Amino acid sequence: MIGSSALAASFYIGTYTHDSDSQGIYHGEFDSETGRIGHLHLAANAPDPSFLALSPDGKFLYAALEGATAAAAAFRVEAGGKLAVLNRQPSGGADPCHVSVDRAGKFLFVANYTGGSIAAFAIKPDGSLGKRTAFAQFRGSGPDPARQTSPHAHAIAASPDNRFVYVCDLGTDKIWIFRFDAKTGALIPAEPAFSSTPAGSGPRHFAFSNDGKFACAANEMGLDVTVFRRDTETGALQALQTTPAHFTPPLEGSSLSEIELHPSGKWLYVSSRKDDTLAVFAVAPDGTLRLVENISSGVKIPRGFAIDPTGGWLLVAGQNDNRLRVFRIDHATGRLELTGNSAIVARPVCILFAK
Repeated sequence: MIGSSALAASFYIGTYTHDSDSQGIYHGEFDSETGRIGHLHLAANAPDPSFLALSPDGKFLYAALEGATAAAAAFRVEAGGKLAVLNRQPSGGADPCHVSVDRAGKFLFVANYTGGSIAAFAIKPDGSLGKRTAFAQFRGSGPDPARQTSPHAHAIAASPDNRFVYVCDLGTDKIWIFRFDAKTGALIPAEPAFSSTPAGSGPRHFAFSNDGKFACAANEMGLDVTVFRRDTETGALQALQTTPAHFTPPLEGSSLSEIELHPSGKWLYVSSRKDDTLAVFAVAPDGTLRLVENISSGVKIPRGFAIDPTGGWLLVAGQNDNRLRVFRIDHATGRLELTGNSAIVARPVCILFAK
């Protein structure tokens, strides 16, 4: 059994339940020696738990519940990966699409896509969500008349030092910056209050370097990645580079989705939907990127992916073909090799490993 392996890794899958056979959040185990996915089972019933986050100690899991529910949900992790429902809190805006936990595990952050807003909630000692400690409603628009008529908060995360919180706003081409009070959960606009990606690029998700001195934004609409140098004292972001995530022109209608840095810090990975590819970048010491390869993701609409804790494997989720596929990561080059290992689960959109 995978569970008996010294290199067994626990992971969770967020899904879309509307127009789907999915019932909520699923759990599985992954063998980091063989790259094999173990049996998947339903961990908790939940409506459209599209994005997931774990507390730093791994005892609690949180989910953004999209659609009509418009809430953040808290769960206690139990034996075998099962999840016990703790509570929910209204997210404060339409279509919450991203959640994250601060580095101390005391507060949960939520980004509301259609609402164009963010919120923070206290996490109680039992893992349940307490009072809302912060809320910000963004204003503005971008040049794309179809998708940027208003703000669209798409991701929110604390910096590695837990002093600042950053928000990707697809609707205004901004990365909003807040000072974070780790005692009260307050979010105070920093000075400057934002940095920008190229007009019409639509920043979606964000990844920090291990030392927190650099950060990268996956630009959903621009099909490129913007690299920033981060001032660790002021939180300010200075754009260094914006580079395409494709060697050749992608299919019309393609859009970037997930972004993740390899644990070694040497490589960056980005998924692209419609053309269904994965991009591998080499990371230079100055934080800039060099595109190494584009390869087929092996799934349809790779909305989410994750790297296992050993850094040896990448799992990608196909939203439209109900499949997880496994890639081996070359430790010398960062390149990806598709294996024959896979699993089936309805409408997977997020993969989250327990660290």
